[in-house]
Amino acid sequence: MKYIERERALPVVEGYDIIVAGSGPSGIAAAVTAGRGGAKVLLIEAQGSVGGISTTGMMSHFTGTVDSPLYWEILNRQREKCLFGNSNLIEIDPEALKNVYCEMLSEAKVDILLYSLVCGAVMEENHLRGVIVQNKSGRTVYAAAVVIDCTGDGDVAAYSGAEHFMGREEDGLMQPATLMFKVAGVDMERAALPGSFETTVETEKGELQALAKEKLPAPADHVLLYHSPIPGIVTCNMTNVTGIDGTKAEDLTRAELICRSQMEPIVAFLREYVPGFSHCYLLSAASLIGIRETRHFKGVEVITEKDILTARQYENWVVRGAHFNFDVHNLTGAGLDATGVQHNFKQDKGYAIPYGCLVPEVIDGLLLSGRNISGTHMAHSNFRVMPICVGIGAAGGAAALLAVTRHLEVRKIPAREIQQVLLS
Repeated sequence: MKYIERERALPVVEGYDIIVAGSGPSGIAAAVTAGRGGAKVLLIEAQGSVGGISTTGMMSHFTGTVDSPLYWEILNRQREKCLFGNSNLIEIDPEALKNVYCEMLSEAKVDILLYSLVCGAVMEENHLRGVIVQNKSGRTVYAAAVVIDCTGDGDVAAYSGAEHFMGREEDGLMQPATLMFKVAGVDMERAALPGSFETTVETEKGELQALAKEKLPAPADHVLLYHSPIPGIVTCNMTNVTGIDGTKAEDLTRAELICRSQMEPIVAFLREYVPGFSHCYLLSAASLIGIRETRHFKGVEVITEKDILTARQYENWVVRGAHFNFDVHNLTGAGLDATGVQHNFKQDKGYAIPYGCLVPEVIDGLLLSGRNISGTHMAHSNFRVMPICVGIGAAGGAAALLAVTRHLEVRKIPAREIQQVLLS
């Protein structure tokens, strides 16, 4: 069967200075930063709520850190909304955090378009002029002077033709996918909460990580459990599926089904073997599969593993004080990859990310933001975490704001001027 879609003119919505595609932590930071600066901003999100993995993806906590006032504002505003208090700032209450994001976007006068998927780029030679959006209203073009791609997978950049590679340089393999979920009914006074693959816990029935390898379905045979701000509820980072390309709907569907099939045996394992979990039960699961790695784009500059290991401080920095470990999950099985380092990560100083990592090598009118910036597979395993993505998003928002204010291409904005916006 052959079918050719009828050619038709698409409605065009103009009047925006900046479009932010994707409302994960980087997208929130980009939109809020640009909006607070007075730009007319539209934030487009495929899901029915803002926040991406930090909310819809039901992430347990912010890992790593960054020198970003906006990041600390998000943490403190969330703590104010937690009904049970939140002495540990980095723990996430997804519903409270959604409300914080919505308030910040409203205060910055950012327009929001939910349930809307970016499905194309409007190009004029090598210049991105807008995006095509598909939703219940149909297909519409939204035009802007600058588009900030905060989709994680770099969907806008890919549609625009920006050069990229997939996954690990030598073979294209990508980190596994996870569907986060929560269990309730946990006795928190007795609960064992191993928070890393390298954390071992001895119990009367054996060591937990070893028991998981014996009892749980591979590659979900590990124990990662995290305290939440709500009493008796624990967030589980224990489903796991390899061989997933997060840019393909078929793979995303397969990941969802496999991860859901792992939840029942995981809960049974928790009840049987983990102290404090004998009466636990499945409470809720994320509505968004956690994709760790897909496209890596070629920018004007590239951040590498060596830059992170040496805590390199770029003069043209737009992110400072970024710190985390090399969190490479096993690309073909369970646990950490051989290149992954958590407890044994020796570099204790924050590194900087240069502006060129946010600027595509060729495409104009576009900024990269979040885990899709220009970096190697190993560097990405560090900067992909949410606090650093907030810092990257704020930088993208500041750069776009300056570009529209000064009527310049984003690649011509001096990094020192972006720094002044971020510091102010």
